[in-house]
Amino acid sequence: MKIRISLWVSMILCLSLLAGPASAEDGERGASRQSQRGYQVGDAVSNFRLKNTNGNMVSLSDFASSKGVIVVFTSNHCPFAKAYEDRIIALNNKFAGQGFPVIAINPSDPGTHQDDTFEKMKERAAAKNYGYPYLVDDAQQVARAFGAARTPQAFVLQKNGAQFAVRYVGMIDDNPQDASGVTKFYVDEAVTNLAGGKPVVTTLTKPVGCAIKWKNQ
Repeated sequence: MKIRISLWVSMILCLSLLAGPASAEDGERGASRQSQRGYQVGDAVSNFRLKNTNGNMVSLSDFASSKGVIVVFTSNHCPFAKAYEDRIIALNNKFAGQGFPVIAINPSDPGTHQDDTFEKMKERAAAKNYGYPYLVDDAQQVARAFGAARTPQAFVLQKNGAQFAVRYVGMIDDNPQDASGVTKFYVDEAVTNLAGGKPVVTTLTKPVGCAIKWKNQ
């Protein structure tokens, strides 16, 4: 069964890549595209305020006492997001206590995928016992501001004075299909370096996942 699931996800990966490139190419071309579409590495992030699955409103400014945050744009319906769910939970379990908690944001249009309705988000957060906020980006304004294009897509932010600055953008790690086959732990390595007072080595990777469907398209 595990092999069958892995093959299924691999097929989806191939179809996703054939459908079009992710939001940024590697290296300089990636940095250029990202800068055109949203925040790039080094940019200060504007405050945002979104509804959590527990009904409360959550703002980036609520994390002013943190060293930083791990923002992950994700969704309920996407196979890639599902494959990364336990890894996102593990990131929060590892780094929240070090001052870098996870903030998960769902920008997916529920009109396209019913699994992404707010009610389904609440069900999923409760079933998996998320230890972090799972926010709904109804207007998709936060996703647009960040330049998010895929789910999942990660942004590692570091507290810089009174603001948060982007230090990493892209994949969570290098193996969407199989957590046991990961060789590059991009988000983990970025946060580990920042928590240790070191610069991030890999600052930009190409996100692989389900394309965000924009409501005005």
